[in-house]
Amino acid sequence: MSRLKRLANAIDATNDLVGRSIAWLTLGMVLVEFSVVMMRYVFGLGSTIVQESIVYMHATVFLACAGYALVYNGHVRCDIFYAAATPRQKAVIDLVGTFLFLAPMCVLIWWMAWPYVAASWAVLETSQEGRLGIPAVFLLKTLILIFAGLLSLQAVSLALQSALLLAGVSPTRGRVDGHMEAGT
Repeated sequence: MSRLKRLANAIDATNDLVGRSIAWLTLGMVLVEFSVVMMRYVFGLGSTIVQESIVYMHATVFLACAGYALVYNGHVRCDIFYAAATPRQKAVIDLVGTFLFLAPMCVLIWWMAWPYVAASWAVLETSQEGRLGIPAVFLLKTLILIFAGLLSLQAVSLALQSALLLAGVSPTRGRVDGHMEAGT
């Protein structure tokens, strides 16, 4: 049991580290967007690379931080049954939801994205804007696989934590009702 608990905690810590690190890109997005507006409307200048960088940063934050959001129970869910459920009932709902919905969705995304990303890497796909854009669309598309991978890892942690709670093992690392508290 302690190995499963340590594995779940290691996955949580990994997604927490990724999320906290990449979250700084949101500040970068704001600053770059402010710069784009200033360049355009004050100085009459434009830069495709700078504008595309905002898309890259947004995609990175959204896709690479999905596992982080799941660590802290930040994903949208239908709380009709969940909100009033006991911790054990929540663990059952999480376990069933992980195996019926989350894990298959992650596998499907990985399976469908792999040829798409591989084709992009095969030609080292660049921006549609040519020399003016960022020559790394293949890296941007790789974020789809990173999304599926990190979310799959977090699905394993969620399933382990739920199963452990059902087995009578107490939650760890600031978990409340089987979910991480923000800021722990």
